[in-house]
Amino acid sequence: MIIFSCVLSLAIFWPFSTSKPDTLSKGSSLSVEKPEDILTSPNIIFSAGFFPVGVNAYCFPIWFNEAYSHNNNNRSVVWMENRDQPVNRKGSKLALLKIGNLILTDAGRITFWVTGTASLSLLKLHLQNSSNMALRAPAGVVLWQSFASPTDTVLTLVSLRSQSKFYSIFYKLFFDNNNVLRLSFDDIMLSSVYWSSPLVLSWDAGRSTYNNSKFAILDPFGNFNLSDKFNFLSDDYGSRVDRRPRLDYDGNISLYSRKNLGESWVVSWQAFSNPCKIHGICGQNSLCI
Repeated sequence: MIIFSCVLSLAIFWPFSTSKPDTLSKGSSLSVEKPEDILTSPNIIFSAGFFPVGVNAYCFPIWFNEAYSHNNNNRSVVWMENRDQPVNRKGSKLALLKIGNLILTDAGRITFWVTGTASLSLLKLHLQNSSNMALRAPAGVVLWQSFASPTDTVLTLVSLRSQSKFYSIFYKLFFDNNNVLRLSFDDIMLSSVYWSSPLVLSWDAGRSTYNNSKFAILDPFGNFNLSDKFNFLSDDYGSRVDRRPRLDYDGNISLYSRKNLGESWVVSWQAFSNPCKIHGICGQNSLCI
């Protein structure tokens, strides 16, 4: 299974060293009131913590470090758990309780999100070099991980409302009942699948309800292979660079690449070269030209 952080992101990177903390232990928490309360991956490429997405509204994402800025538009977010339910500026925390649950609460101690991983074991939350945030037991057993969250995996991926608004909108990437990867547009008035082509039968793609494998691989050189026989090569195939696939707010799937940390991301592959084929792109009662 490929992990699209971000919404969706898989990064290929080179190792670095750091002394910054990458672990949250039982009984500890990260507070929205303390900007220094963040987790940083050992290779210093990724960080996780609170940041504002509106007036008195905060979310808990994972982002690329070099994009850290008070301007949220400059952050390359790769995962965000509570983008549709921001928490309050005062008193909100992400805590690893002594009973083993990872929990997100606001000032009124209202639970916004909880993992349901109660355990007597000495659990720890790790932010890994891959951008995965994993809750692990001493034997290495993973009880919860951000890669398995429906906001950032290939199982279900929902686009942002716009480039500057982090809550969800109408586009979704998911595996259907026949284990074929689909893109859909879904609002109050209309629901439709617009990718892959409805003319491609699930049997032709090698998938069925009796063959339920759901995985994808993006290798370090830019070769993408999916369990339903879909594959593509990035425009910069052959180069070992940072890459991150993403379902953009315009309903297009794009693969972004860059050679060095801090450089701008460039599109190295898109599902649609003609945006007019994306359902709902112009809104109701409009014609796309």
